[in-house]
Amino acid sequence: MEFHHVSVLLNECIEYLNIKKDGIYIDGTMGGGGHSLAICQKLTTGRLIAIDQDLNAHTAAKQILKDHLKKITFVHDNFENIKTILQNLNIAKVDGVLLDIGVSSHQLDESERGFSYQKDAPLDMRMDNTNDFSAYDVVNTYNEQQLYTIIWEYGEERWAKRIAKFIVEQRQLKPIQTTTELVECIKKAIPKGARKDGPHPAKRTFQAIRIEVNRELDVLQKAVTDTAEVLNTGGRFCIITFHSLEDRIVKNAFRLQENPCICPKEFPVCVCGKKQIAKVITRKPILPSEQELEQNHRSRSAKLRVLERI
Repeated sequence: MEFHHVSVLLNECIEYLNIKKDGIYIDGTMGGGGHSLAICQKLTTGRLIAIDQDLNAHTAAKQILKDHLKKITFVHDNFENIKTILQNLNIAKVDGVLLDIGVSSHQLDESERGFSYQKDAPLDMRMDNTNDFSAYDVVNTYNEQQLYTIIWEYGEERWAKRIAKFIVEQRQLKPIQTTTELVECIKKAIPKGARKDGPHPAKRTFQAIRIEVNRELDVLQKAVTDTAEVLNTGGRFCIITFHSLEDRIVKNAFRLQENPCICPKEFPVCVCGKKQIAKVITRKPILPSEQELEQNHRSRSAKLRVLERI
């Protein structure tokens, strides 16, 4: 299947990465290879470490990047393991890192992966399909309180309690096996009047389950901290998020790199000894242009934040 993915905020990412032609860069979410290609086009003697946990992405990206393969090291892994990946490659520091968080257009479009609430498929949602744990396990084995918690916290869904209750009741009749069965269950849980406006009624719940299956927020928190540590002085870290939970984690994690002091506010001077290692380049996130929004509707919630190692 063709791996179709439109790279979001592409020009902005390349500008803020401030790429040196002989530098070492990481694309931690290679996907279809769009960002990777733009980075490679700026490199001469430099090197790109292209990471993705989706094997389909590697197959597709190698075609997109076929003219630059000598510059690239492909790694099948999760970007949360960035320190281990670099250790295995005998690389101490890098000059820039790019992360494009969340589900790719291809993963949404490839119906059998079960990411989309608009296509009938087995409940899956695994970004790395070599893992065993899937959306089926979340939907059919989590208790009502666990379901409520993830749908409320990760999906910010106001009807989380009713949705969790309806899922548990539905699966007592028979396991919920497909995206369509889950969507119908969610629709029954949300009162008809509340389904008239806003996004698709299943959107937030599907987002929540996907985040749980792939441990996305835990991975993100660790990755931001570890990435700041592996940057050379002047190295840039660009990260694109697509919903408020992700953006909040990145914003707070960036702030900690800039001001890591944990002393109580009433202390006149710092005694904890924690030193600033980076500065935030983007006080407010960079948003897609009107032109990009017209060309790619999936970019509408994207936010880019940038950190620089000092």
